Parts: sequence; structure tokens; C-alpha cells
Amino acid sequence: MSVKYKRILLKLSGEAISQESGSGIDFDKLATISKIIKECLIRGTQVAVVIGAGNFWRGRGKAMDRTKADHMGMLGTVINSLALQSSLEENGVPARVQTAIEMRQIAETYIRDKAVSHLDKNRVVIFGCGTGNPFFSTDTTAALRAAEIGADAIFLAKNVDGVYDSDPKTNPDAKRFDKLSYIEVLRRGLKVMDSTATSLCMDNNIPLLVFGLDDPENILKVLDGEHIGTIVSN
Repeated sequence: MSVKYKRILLKLSGEAISQESGSGIDFDKLATISKIIKECLIRGTQVAVVIGAGNFWRGRGKAMDRTKADHMGMLGTVINSLALQSSLEENGVPARVQTAIEMRQIAETYIRDKAVSHLDKNRVVIFGCGTGNPFFSTDTTAALRAAEIGADAIFLAKNVDGVYDSDPKTNPDAKRFDKLSYIEVLRRGLKVMDSTATSLCMDNNIPLLVFGLDDPENILKVLDGEHIGTIVSN
């Protein structure tokens, strides 16, 4: 089967796998996403994943040091990464977690060539701990890792079904874009990814496909080339 994308980086928010309360892990959601990822592999697409940690940690107290707060968020991404790895393996999909901060007893330390080798062997690679540095988001991690592994596109699965000119939750007249350039995103200040991540994607010419995860099958629809959500590119 000929596929449009040979290698993708799937970016999931922590909320995408959270319970109804918005915290913790919903293992049924996780199982559904794992089955979709398995189908991607069957169709011939290699998959790397970055997961946020908003279901465990978001923001920080006023008196908390930003660096410590970001390190707490990094640990949250490892919890989610291990949960996804376990769910994938339960569905017969080999997976590896690689962390930007060394924790040998839990996961592999991130090495670019090793990650690519895993992908070439049809293993899913899940990147934890962000970039390993505070002040950088998991969006930036997704852009950085996508560039490093030579991903054909970033699949940004969100709680909204694309990129809007304003918040559709508060503005019923918000307009959804079908296509955008990275320059437009930066100029308009649209909250697709943070500006660092957006610039990285722009500089490395990585298309960004933004769509809703309300229906996990959307991942396969985008993989098949169906135009849903918003495409951001150069």
C-alpha cells in the first residue's frame, strides 16, 4: 500500500488521554489511540509520539520556581509515555520510550540514531521529558524531534478541530482556517503551537496537520490524505 506519509510525529496533549475530570489517565481512550497507531503501522507509516502532561501538571504556583515546575511537567510526560507504551504492547505493537533526561531504569536515553533505528524496525518511539530543558514546551519537543528524525509531517491532535481566528469556545462566530502559512500563524499570533515550535517547523519545512481527536479515526483520515482540520505549511 502506497502511503502519503512514510514517517509521522503524532503530538498528543495530556488531556487527550485524560479522564472526564481532565486529570489522570483514561485507559479506554489510550487503548483506542493504540489501535489507531497500530493501523498506521499496518498501512506502512512509521510513528513517533510526543505526549504532553496537562492531565497531571499544568502551570505553577506563584511562588514556584519556573525551572522546578517545568521539571515536574517533564516527569508527567514520562508517566503518560510509559502508559502509552504499555497500551501499545498490549495491542501487539513494539514500542520504546526515550527520555531527554537520563533515567536508565525506566526508559532509554534519547539518541537520535537509535530512535531512527527503532522506527525503521516498525517500533513506535515515544519521546518523554520534553527537550530536557525548562522553558521549552512539548510543542517545541514535537517540532525538534520531527526535524531530527526526518518526519514527513507533524499530526497535531487537539481538543478543537483545527485552527481558528479566535477561540471557538468563547466566540461562536470564530472562523476555521483550511490552510495557513507559518508566517501567517506568527503574524496573527494564532495559538497553534508556541512561537518557538512554529519557527522550528517553518525553518525545517515540516507540514503541520491540526485536527480534532474527538474521533480518533481522524488520525487515519489525515493519514489517507483526507482534508480535515487545518494544514499549516510554508
